Amino acid sequence: VAAPRQAPPITGLKSPESRSGPRPPLAPGQHRPAGPIHPWVPPIAPHRAGPLSTTGRELDITNLPALSQHGGRRADPVASSSLPSPADPSFDGMFGPYTITDHDRREVLGYRLALTAVAVGQLGLLLSWRQGGDALLWPWLLLMAAGLGLALRWIHIYLRPLHRALQLFWLAGCLGGLLLAQRVGLGSMGETLREQPLWILAVGPFFAALTGVGFKEFFCFRRPEAIGVTLLLPVALLGRLSGLLPVTTTATLLTLESLLLLVLCLRKFPMPAAADVGDKSVFLHLEAQRQGAAAATPAAVSTSAAVSTEAT
Repeated sequence: VAAPRQAPPITGLKSPESRSGPRPPLAPGQHRPAGPIHPWVPPIAPHRAGPLSTTGRELDITNLPALSQHGGRRADPVASSSLPSPADPSFDGMFGPYTITDHDRREVLGYRLALTAVAVGQLGLLLSWRQGGDALLWPWLLLMAAGLGLALRWIHIYLRPLHRALQLFWLAGCLGGLLLAQRVGLGSMGETLREQPLWILAVGPFFAALTGVGFKEFFCFRRPEAIGVTLLLPVALLGRLSGLLPVTTTATLLTLESLLLLVLCLRKFPMPAAADVGDKSVFLHLEAQRQGAAAATPAAVSTSAAVSTEAT
């Protein structure tokens, strides 16, 4: 076996003193600035305050929040609103303590305003229909569709499948309304629903989603006005669809239901935001379980693939 060859010596490298002469002596109390000791070695940076890792090396701060000119963290209006602050109220939940943040309060306010828009749109729709103005029904329908869609966006429901089901009902009802408008025109939608009750099946999922919201409000707060959405709305529509209720009775039930919905919405505004958020620790616990299951699925697939490969 041949002996390993030694690396040739590196030539042509000169120390700083050999290049620029001897350094001048330091005065008392003066420190020599850190300089390069080798052309390939960068100068040692002086110590400065900054985010350090556990090994003492500086972290890559490109992905960290930007710092202000005063040395503090520059506030991100979106991220900081979802983080708790000392002024935010804290509660003890089923799975641990939680805090109601500004982001939560904005979502609750949006939910209440959106649900109020649904009640106002339904009242305006019924008043216009009673006055015979079928041609002016579509603006109220748009207000109801937008309001319920936003309310289902900001509503707090523990079970994600139930939340998604209500959103799918809303989408199906909106598509049914668009189909009705495309078939008979915007000005004839009210008359068609009045004369041909089978078209209620097309827009019915929209009101099924609204009934689900009413059931959630009654289940959480036991408000008697929530019965208007939970019971009166399906009774009115199903009674008209089956032919058991005349048009006038159906309109009366729907008017009473929309008034109760408006009362429900107005009574929600003085309530604290924590009432609509509910036990936030349950949301966090279920989300952690969902993320853990999603992370475990690729690992299980890779393990099974490895086992099958070894068996092969």
